[in-house]
Amino acid sequence: MSFARIAGTGVFIPEKILSNKDLESLVDTSDEWIRTRTGISERRILQNGQATSDMCLEASSQALKNADTSPEEIDGIIVATVTGDYVTPSVACILQDKLKTRKIFSFDISAGCSGFIYALKVARALIENGEAEKLLVVGGEHISHITDYKDRDTCILFGDAAGAVVLEKSQEPGVLSVCLGSSGAEGKLLYVPGGGSRDPLGYRFLKMEGKEVFKEAVKIIESNSLEAIKKAGLRPKDIDMFIPHQANLRIIEAARERLGLSREKCYVNIQKYGNTSSASVLLALHEAINESKIKRGDNVLFSVFGAGFAWGSAVVKW
Repeated sequence: MSFARIAGTGVFIPEKILSNKDLESLVDTSDEWIRTRTGISERRILQNGQATSDMCLEASSQALKNADTSPEEIDGIIVATVTGDYVTPSVACILQDKLKTRKIFSFDISAGCSGFIYALKVARALIENGEAEKLLVVGGEHISHITDYKDRDTCILFGDAAGAVVLEKSQEPGVLSVCLGSSGAEGKLLYVPGGGSRDPLGYRFLKMEGKEVFKEAVKIIESNSLEAIKKAGLRPKDIDMFIPHQANLRIIEAARERLGLSREKCYVNIQKYGNTSSASVLLALHEAINESKIKRGDNVLFSVFGAGFAWGSAVVKW
């Protein structure tokens, strides 16, 4: 039997920093207020003239290099994003051209913050079913482009970034489980009203009912994580590193405690980047590896909750 395993990671983090102090001049807020309620100190903003595909290219090139893989070896590209360069073509198709791969399949997935986990599920199935041997899976978001910097409830949370992994066929276990779920009934608790076919010229920025999202996120991250752990044939105590979606430090801490995991087993970098949506766990994974907090043979748990509502958790053997 063949397995799908992560062979290399890469990220792109914009240079421009938007600090809590900077936001004090835009909305009625303070550094202390933001840090206390979210755990965020700063976030990164993509410079004018650049788009999501530019970030994805840099992250993908780094992932390919770290996986010792050339673009010509890739059998397909899956990009998770809700902030594409255009309505069409997809970011994945643009990325295929920029990487100069063969004329392979390329497509985007729209699942909000959970996009990478959804893409991981699809990529794993393609590899384990023998449809592909090496796939590029990317999460990239230009969230500042759909953020209203007059709305205190949302502008303090989000930042731009991209992350990527090369997923390859292996004889050793890699992705042990991926469990997904959604509930469209709550979709308007976190959504962008305008820009789509229903209201093309309407309000094109994120709107969020923070308290309701918070309550659902804590409950679902716990239950979905336990589902993924069980499906992987493990118990919570077998998890060596928990990489949750970096949306709010209070959500992260509540989920960690409910899972019975120590702080040492939970990776957090929200203070530096804020919520980067589908890039979130990819940034954290890349940094945890580079900081030697994940070693060969470790069981790594991802868990994400976001717009849709859509959620997903995965357990990976490193």
